[in-house]
Amino acid sequence: MKAQAQPRDDGQAMGMDKADVIAIHPSFSWFRVVAMVQRYWYLLRSSWPRVLDLIYWPTVQMVMWGFLQVYISQQSGGGALARAGETFLGAVMLWDMLFRGQLGFSISFLEEMYSRNLSNLLISPLRPMEFVMSLMIMSVIRLAVGMVPVTILAILFFGFNLWGLGFALAAFFANLMLTGWAVGIFVSGLLLRHGLGAENMAWSIMFLLLPLTCVYYPVGVLPDWLQVVAWSVPPTYVFEGMRALLLQQVFRADLMLQAFAINIVLFGLAILSFLGFLRSSRNVGSLLAGGE
Repeated sequence: MKAQAQPRDDGQAMGMDKADVIAIHPSFSWFRVVAMVQRYWYLLRSSWPRVLDLIYWPTVQMVMWGFLQVYISQQSGGGALARAGETFLGAVMLWDMLFRGQLGFSISFLEEMYSRNLSNLLISPLRPMEFVMSLMIMSVIRLAVGMVPVTILAILFFGFNLWGLGFALAAFFANLMLTGWAVGIFVSGLLLRHGLGAENMAWSIMFLLLPLTCVYYPVGVLPDWLQVVAWSVPPTYVFEGMRALLLQQVFRADLMLQAFAINIVLFGLAILSFLGFLRSSRNVGSLLAGGE
């Protein structure tokens, strides 16, 4: 009796053993991550309206709150209200870091859905975590393109030097980006499962956190029951730390460590939710739909 031929994968068909196949298709490849980042970078740099959009709104925010800060300082005569007003520029620029970090992640993901390319990516050798990593890196690039010019303008117009915060700025940035990524990953999972019908979540979900993160006022002004909720959100620790640094010249490392601990938990939950939404979307076939 003629023996039945055993099926072979592509690597075996080309004369490669299992070790060769693993070497070519590792479980995580930075080459694929870099390739995805290059794809998004070429798309961004080839479109000046995209670049302008990254700079326009943060600049408007900075100028508006900067003049409000100047007005409060002039009217209060250097009192407690003036000292509180001095935190407005720092608050609005850190808020833009949080919001733009999340939005930069989500927009890159949405562009794949707009171009109907998402299903192609997910059936390619690209791993889900490589996809997520490329979106995280691209969110930092988009944030840098938008925020670096704004920080320079803040120095020229109002004498506020965000870079002068030094190590504290690095701690603020790391915690805000982790929160932005966690929210962006969760929203991307919703988009995978529910299609562009959930698109508005990418633009609006961060504003649900705005009252709780106490961007422009201390946590103490909230009702007691709402303070408990506010302290469960990592950015709250960052903005409290920013006010302590600007008003009291004290860096609250304890707040940064608490924010980091909560961020790690939220980031892990966001990854699990993304993978769960991806699995569910594959089961129900929503990946190929991609519409409303």
